[in-house]
Amino acid sequence: MQNGFYTVTGAMVTQFNRLDQISNNLANMNTNGYKEQNQVIGDFMRIYQQKRDELPLQNNTKEAAKFLNRSINRVPHIVSEYKDFTMGPMESTGNPLDLALGEKDLFFVVETPAGVRLTRDGAFKLDEDGRMVTREGYPVLSSEYFKSRQPITVPANASNLKIDKSGKIEYMDQTAPDTPVYVDRLMVVRVDDPSALKSDGDNLFTTEAGLEESDLNVVTATSAVKQGMIERSNVNPVRQMTELIETNRLVEMYQKAMNAQMDDLNNDAINKLASTRA
Repeated sequence: MQNGFYTVTGAMVTQFNRLDQISNNLANMNTNGYKEQNQVIGDFMRIYQQKRDELPLQNNTKEAAKFLNRSINRVPHIVSEYKDFTMGPMESTGNPLDLALGEKDLFFVVETPAGVRLTRDGAFKLDEDGRMVTREGYPVLSSEYFKSRQPITVPANASNLKIDKSGKIEYMDQTAPDTPVYVDRLMVVRVDDPSALKSDGDNLFTTEAGLEESDLNVVTATSAVKQGMIERSNVNPVRQMTELIETNRLVEMYQKAMNAQMDDLNNDAINKLASTRA
């Protein structure tokens, strides 16, 4: 088999993976708080040079290096994947339980069966017990949750729910309409390095090691909570469609190159060999 076939095959696999990433971004274009996922594509030689001294081989892999197939040195590979945590556009909904955060490194905290998770999706609601939950039913945590272990619960007689910029939740009691009643305060945490977060489904984030109470940098004073607003996805549909077209064209180009390697060159070689006189 021709060496060029390996190069083209590796490049096509990389573009298939890129198609998956673009498709996922487009599918979540209308998902609240979704963060666009991107990839860094590099070549095999660059990856090998960066990682060879870390491999568990003697003599810093000098012996292993002689087995390196030079024909795949320039095959494109996905070097890394990352999320773009820039803020998405804010949309006014008028729903008192819709909340947005005005700083990109701030997150709400929710409790899931798998543990504590972070989210930027502030489309909350009240369940049948009056608890503030996500659309999937995960309780939204208060700033005192790790002391009380109680979810945010809004009484049934609450009206005109108010959530200020610091996350303090109050309502007007129908028996005393001029006196606000304190309910709780939202837990808002700051993540110094959002790139360390990974997606965990349902528009939630965690870390490789999981999130514990000690990992949460709770913000005690903030003015970033916006009631009646929702943060939309930061996916740029025009750029994603452009990348989709570009990737499809690259796949077509690599397919033609594979056909040339496997069919045209082989046929040419067979015909020449068959016509060669002994």
